[in-house]
This record gives sequence, structure tokens and C-alpha cells, in this order.
Amino acid sequence: MRNREDLVRAVAVKGVRDPRVLSALREVPRANFVPPDLAERAYLDGPLPIPHEQVTTQPSLVAMMVEALGLTGSERVLEIGAGYGWQTALLARLCGTVWSVERWPDIAEAARTNLARHGTTNAEVVVGDGTEGLPEHAPYEAIIVAAAFTRVPPPLAEQLAPGGRLVQPMGPGGEEEVALFEKVRRGLTRRRTIAGAHFVRLYGTHGFPG
Repeated sequence: MRNREDLVRAVAVKGVRDPRVLSALREVPRANFVPPDLAERAYLDGPLPIPHEQVTTQPSLVAMMVEALGLTGSERVLEIGAGYGWQTALLARLCGTVWSVERWPDIAEAARTNLARHGTTNAEVVVGDGTEGLPEHAPYEAIIVAAAFTRVPPPLAEQLAPGGRLVQPMGPGGEEEVALFEKVRRGLTRRRTIAGAHFVRLYGTHGFPG
């Protein structure tokens, strides 16, 4: 059976080099953040299904997206799409505070349970419309979006601090480019494409309807 070190090696092969990100992968057991019946597949580098036709993001892609944020340890991070909390726990290892918005109450509760069991104390998962962000805790030095839309929702751009970074899959859902943006004086500017990917759609007031 594959283990955490196997996953770290698979992620490194995909080009992730940040030692803090690789260390976080070793420290946060993905098997504790997936449905129990899928735990034996947790250390394969692939997505896993969760309720409401959602999936967890492929670990190497999570690592690439998190690495692109360039976290140094003190940042306030906004995460859109908590899933079962694994990415949230990784972020919490790498920054000061994580606020995560999850659309589905039962998935949010699963994430909270998993994070509490892991001992993560600097992350909070709330239920809401991720496209609205969380203005009450803004500004954020980094924002990571785990669902696809054709543009960055304006509230997220507004809540990003000057010089902050935002990572989001850009596309219609199912065929995306994951892009890194930076907040500059005139607004968001796209810095680079991180990877091609397949993501679920970002639903909400400033995303897809439904």
C-alpha cells in the first residue's frame, strides 16, 4: 500500500520544489481527510469522489496551486471550497490563518471534524457562497479557489490585499487552465499558467448559476 512518502515523491516528480510544501505533505495524512472507504487510495496521486458529485483535487495539483501562493508563514488565506479539509490543513501549516468557504453543509462539517481530529487550530470552515468571499475577514494575502469559472469573481479580487496572490482554475468546468494572479495597483494581473486541469464548476452569485 502506498504511503505519504510515495505521495511526496509523486508530487516532486510533477515539479513541486518548495521544501515547506513538501514537508506539509509529509505532516498531513491525506488518509484522514478522505471518505473512510477510500482511505487505501489516499496516497495515490489522483482525485477522489466526495458527496454531491464533488471530488477532491489531485494531490500534485493541490501542491502546485499552494506552492504558487508563495506562503511564508504569516498570511491570512481565503480558501474557496474546503472539500474534506486536506488542502485546508496544508494551508494551515504554511500560513497564519485560513478561512475556508464551503458550499455544502455536510461537506463543511466533515472538513471541520477532520481538521479538529488532526489538531488544526488556525483554520475555520464556514458554509456560504464562495464567490462572495468573506469580506468580514479581508484583506487576504492569498486566495485559492478549488472550482472553475471563466473569470475571477469581483468580490474575491476586491478582498485580495495589494501584492496578494490568487490561484483559480479558469474555464467552463471540466477543461481549465489553473492561473496565478497578483493584485497590483490597477487590479488583478495574470502572472502565469500553473497547469491544465479538470475542475468542478464554481457556483454562486458571481459564478455559474444553480
